[in-house]
Amino acid sequence: MDIKKMIEGKKEWRCHVSRVKSLPEDYQIVYKEIQKYLFKVGPVELNDGIGLLSEIITFFEEGAADGKGVLEVTGTDVAAFCDALIKDSKTYADIYQESINQKVNKKK
Repeated sequence: MDIKKMIEGKKEWRCHVSRVKSLPEDYQIVYKEIQKYLFKVGPVELNDGIGLLSEIITFFEEGAADGKGVLEVTGTDVAAFCDALIKDSKTYADIYQESINQKVNKKK
């Protein structure tokens, strides 16, 4: 990665963090938990930028603008909300399972 891309990435991330901080407190708390969850189990494409995270913020901004509480937007099962977001995405768990299966199948 060249220096120009790193600088652009940092600028994009700072803008992203600024948007999170402008959300109501309950939205910020849930967003941070979603972010942790997605970084642990999440889709491989999270490494390609902040697209999904940015979409979540936009969704949250709209909910807050409509005067809704965050759990009205996500539902009470936030993990299920996350899982629905990434249901069609390849995750690190998928990659790990594939590698195990390949190793096992080679030894047969």
